[in-house]
Amino acid sequence: MSSIENRLRTLGLALPPPTQPPPGVVLPFQFVHIVGRRALISGHGPQNPDGSFALPLGKLGRELNVEQGYAAARLTALSILGSLKRALGDLDRIAAWSRVFGMVNSAPGFNQQPSVINGFSDLIVEVFGPTVGAHCRSAVGMAELPFSIPVEIEGEVELAT
Repeated sequence: MSSIENRLRTLGLALPPPTQPPPGVVLPFQFVHIVGRRALISGHGPQNPDGSFALPLGKLGRELNVEQGYAAARLTALSILGSLKRALGDLDRIAAWSRVFGMVNSAPGFNQQPSVINGFSDLIVEVFGPTVGAHCRSAVGMAELPFSIPVEIEGEVELAT
């Protein structure tokens, strides 16, 4: 077992299976696309242990508060790590987190997107450490996100040679 997977286990965290979209929804794209030494990560949302979208759904600043958004961003990190594990075979192949783009389903006037996406960043740094886990990041508000998920995050990692 890889050192990253051991770290996840030590933290009491488990990676979810592939995303289970709602009935009738087709997702015709790769969740991770490897190009040379880069792994491009499609947008992911928070998942339950069975692969379904995690609740609560809705907008930050209306149905959800910052703490709930933070928790959703942490679950989104686990979702992304699950996709990376399936694509790479071993999370220890990740040499560096390059960039992260965090989208927050925001009610009008909500402006705490960075505090929400910190849930993702904090978990990645906790699992990978301050060197490999360090990344540049954007955290923006969106009028809507698919299926009313509160957070969607995409990114890019560099792979070891």
